[in-house]
Amino acid sequence: MLHIIEAKILNGQRLTREDALFLTGCNDLLFLGRLAREVKRRKTGSFVYFNVNRHLNLTNICVSNCRFCAFGRDRDKNGAYVMSVEEALRTARTAVPEGITELHIVSALHPDLPFEYYCEVIARLHAAYPEVHLQAFTAVEIDYFAKISGKSIRDVLNILIKAGLGSLPGGGAEIFSSRVRKETCPNKASGERWLEVMQTAHELGLKTNATMLYGHLETWEERIDHLLRLRELQDRTGGFQSFIPLPFHPENTALSHLKRTTAAEDLKVLTIARLLLDNFDHVKAFWIMLGLPLAQLTLEFGADDLDGTVVEEKITHAAGAKTSEGITKDELLSLIREMGCIPVERDTLYNVLKVYEEGNKHEA
Repeated sequence: MLHIIEAKILNGQRLTREDALFLTGCNDLLFLGRLAREVKRRKTGSFVYFNVNRHLNLTNICVSNCRFCAFGRDRDKNGAYVMSVEEALRTARTAVPEGITELHIVSALHPDLPFEYYCEVIARLHAAYPEVHLQAFTAVEIDYFAKISGKSIRDVLNILIKAGLGSLPGGGAEIFSSRVRKETCPNKASGERWLEVMQTAHELGLKTNATMLYGHLETWEERIDHLLRLRELQDRTGGFQSFIPLPFHPENTALSHLKRTTAAEDLKVLTIARLLLDNFDHVKAFWIMLGLPLAQLTLEFGADDLDGTVVEEKITHAAGAKTSEGITKDELLSLIREMGCIPVERDTLYNVLKVYEEGNKHEA
């Protein structure tokens, strides 16, 4: 069976659900890595992408109470906060001199903040820093904005686009399985609703990312079904830019009794995703969640993007991540070059800003 799957990959044929499930039982990581690396090579050659970005989390006060989240707080709990619009602007102001090209804005589902608050944040940031791309609000947040405003998803997105929204991040997908969502996050958008938001965003011309949070209560079958639903939507819209597998961090969550995934499992998830998601150009290794050593290794297992400089990531660190909250551009360049790859600085929409070839740095 492995030889049949290998032949499919080398001949550019699409894998089936049965193929993917068979691969979940394969413990030959070097075999999986070789196939995933070949797919990556065909799509992006020796390039490995990154951008210079900053995370901005407007609030951690949340109504969802998801069992896998360590970031969200009730308003009366220690550490609960909400930024004013002016505070958000001040935070952005500190990052712009560092040469950022993206503000990555995701937050919690605040019980009282009106939709107009989020619109004002985007409008004021866009007016102040028109050269900075605003990748903001997960599909779950967009769904919540529709609920609190009484507007449709399409109207919410159109209003935010007019204010300056540039694209959507991929968070909130978790696992699409209704069984898992009922057990872990019953108070927020369903998997079907997440996909509906993304489809609407794509129809309006917004590019988005896609994620999968794995390593908690889901099965391998549910992981594969999740990936296939992403592939199906991508077939219809072509609006996803990258897929980002996110290993669950259990510390400080209601699922803290679970063990963190192993490096072997992380690599297997990533390689199978690269092989199954044949219509995604990019697979991102989010170093904040994987750790820098493993994220660097994923470049030999199909990943072609190390995300960005990030700066002050809060969500994963609330769940016990031991990585830094940011990294310099020079550090990213070194990590990529050590793997024999060519670092490529991109903007949020994967326009190439600079290719860092040894002795031949040039801007696109």
